[in-house]
Amino acid sequence: MSSVRTMTLADVAVPRAGFQLNALLVIGASLLTALAAQIEFRLPWSPVPITGQTFAVLLSGAVLGSRRAFLAQLLYVAEGALGLPVFAGGAAGLVKLLGPTGGYLAAFPFAAFLTGFLAERGWDRRFATTFAALLVGSVVIFAFGLAVLSRFVPSSQLLAVGLLPFIPGDLIKSALAALAFPAAWRWVGRVGADQA
Repeated sequence: MSSVRTMTLADVAVPRAGFQLNALLVIGASLLTALAAQIEFRLPWSPVPITGQTFAVLLSGAVLGSRRAFLAQLLYVAEGALGLPVFAGGAAGLVKLLGPTGGYLAAFPFAAFLTGFLAERGWDRRFATTFAALLVGSVVIFAFGLAVLSRFVPSSQLLAVGLLPFIPGDLIKSALAALAFPAAWRWVGRVGADQA
């Protein structure tokens, strides 16, 4: 893969975006994450719900690139910390960041940044590398999440409560996105060729 920064889908869609347009992209991605957080399924044995949040976080990285995605997820976490009902199930407040799911939330900007960094190096152009980039982002979320969750659940239950139930969904979402991104790039290439 290239070590040189390439364009992301947002760069192609909005070439030469100024401050205002970049700010709108960042705000839009934070709101998309908030919306995805409302898709929530509670597990009776875990304080960690299954949500659409993580998908929105990784998607923001792949679409926006590292810097804008980092800012978008930082804004999302700040919105929730300041009391806006943007966390899973409409939850809000600084107490959520200090609770069992706080590590997952704190990881969002870093996971988005890393996924975006890889997309900027062309990892979003092929199925295998897109899939890998999204999984790398997921690893960041789980690493932070489990580190904090370990303060609230016994170590013998940690993986069953904070990791294992989420793996199938993450694999499916990553595979779907890994199919969509290369297809989007092929479409962009065809549109560019038609306009040339």
